[in-house]
Amino acid sequence: MEGLLYSRLSGGAAGELSAQLQGPEEAKAFVSAFLKRSMPKMKDEAIQDMLTRKAVVLEHYSKKKKKGKRKKRKGFTAKERRELRLFEIEPEQRRYALFLPLHELWKQYIRDLCYGLKPDAQPQMIQGKLLKADLHGAIVTVTKSKCPSYVGITGIILQEMKHVFKIITKEDKLKVVPKLNNVFSLEIDGFISYIYGSKFQFRASERSAKKFKLKGTIDL
Repeated sequence: MEGLLYSRLSGGAAGELSAQLQGPEEAKAFVSAFLKRSMPKMKDEAIQDMLTRKAVVLEHYSKKKKKGKRKKRKGFTAKERRELRLFEIEPEQRRYALFLPLHELWKQYIRDLCYGLKPDAQPQMIQGKLLKADLHGAIVTVTKSKCPSYVGITGIILQEMKHVFKIITKEDKLKVVPKLNNVFSLEIDGFISYIYGSKFQFRASERSAKKFKLKGTIDL
C-alpha cells in the first residue's frame, strides 16, 4: 500500500497533470501534512497506522447552517387596506353597463350550480344553493326596509361585505345598502328568491358552511 501511495509518476503523466515531480520523501511529507489537515482529530500514530494497514477514507466536516426562523407574512390590517383604498371603486368605473357582462357570467354560474335551473327543479333546492352562492354580479332589489329610502333600489352587486352590499344602479350610482333590517329579492330565469338581510350578515366566504332557514322574518 505504502509503495503504491508514494510511487513516482512517469514523465508523461506528470506533464499531462501539470505536476512537478518529487522524490519519495517529499511526497511522503506532503501526504502526511495533507492527512493531518484533513483529519485534525486523529493523532499522528493513528494516521500512520491507517497508511500501513488499510485504505484511507477522508472525512468531510461540513459546517452546520443555522436555520433561521421564517417570519410569517401577515396580511394587511384594516387601517392599511383603507389607506391603500383596496376596496374602493374609482368614480370613472362606476357605470352600470360596464358590469353587465359580470351579471351574465353570474347567471351562467347559478345555472351550472343549480343543474340547469330546469322547470321541474325543487324550489327549496334552488333557494338553498342561492343562499350559499357567490352573489357578486347578481341583480337584487330592496323590497322591504325599515328605512323607506332603501325600498326600490335595484342594481348589480359589486361588493358583498359582512354587513353591507355595494350596488351599482342603472343610473350609474353606487349605493351602499346595509343588510340589517332589509329584505332583498333576486330573480333568475323566472325564479324569485328573497334574502332576509338580518339573517344574512356573513362574508361571502363564510356562507358555504352556514345553515340557513328557508323562511325568515323581519320587524318592520
